[in-house]
Amino acid sequence: MSGTGKVVAITGASSGIGAATAVELAGRGASVVLGARRTDRLDSLVERIRAAGGRAEALATDVRRRADLEALVARAVDRFGRMDVLVSNAGVARVSALAELDVDGWDAMIDVNLRGVLAGIAAALPVFRRQGRGHFVTTVSTAGLKIVPTQAVYAGTKNAVRTLLEALRQESTDGALRTTSVSPGYVRTELTGAAGVDLAIDPGAVARAIAFAIEQPDDVEIGDITTRPTRQG
Repeated sequence: MSGTGKVVAITGASSGIGAATAVELAGRGASVVLGARRTDRLDSLVERIRAAGGRAEALATDVRRRADLEALVARAVDRFGRMDVLVSNAGVARVSALAELDVDGWDAMIDVNLRGVLAGIAAALPVFRRQGRGHFVTTVSTAGLKIVPTQAVYAGTKNAVRTLLEALRQESTDGALRTTSVSPGYVRTELTGAAGVDLAIDPGAVARAIAFAIEQPDDVEIGDITTRPTRQG
């Protein structure tokens, strides 16, 4: 099945890469089910997509709660009859040196960036297995490719997710599942640090990369994509 007509659930969909991905995929004919904590932004995004002729639903979703991920997947299946893709995009970035001991920040990143992805896998995997087809697309980061000071825990959570997806890929070589890790560099989102503001790229660039991976034939897997500014070191 091509990207047109697929049913895609997206976490962290209220802004940035998540919102751009929702608009991009809906414009290509996908039905999108949007999850985030900021429901006012979700509702506005759904209205925008529907006004352009797209199909969209929204549900308040906190990826730290397993029940919320289960409800998001259930909404996709109930509304559209199936779910083809889960885009796990919700993320938290707390930048600080380890010596600053921002333990609360570490916990937040582990809970959202790592446990949130695991909760999404737990919610979607039974549906994908039942359907005989499914695709996990997860936003990781170039922070996991080039380790720099002050990003240790953030990069650690992203690399942990990269490892999870690769393990899932190797456990699922029957052709039913696909996994894609998308590593954005500096992107103009609410997570962009001050150092990256001047060179950051539009989130639509990442959305187009996600669409490219999703639209491949079912027997083709795009395992890793890195999308970053040409001027990023």
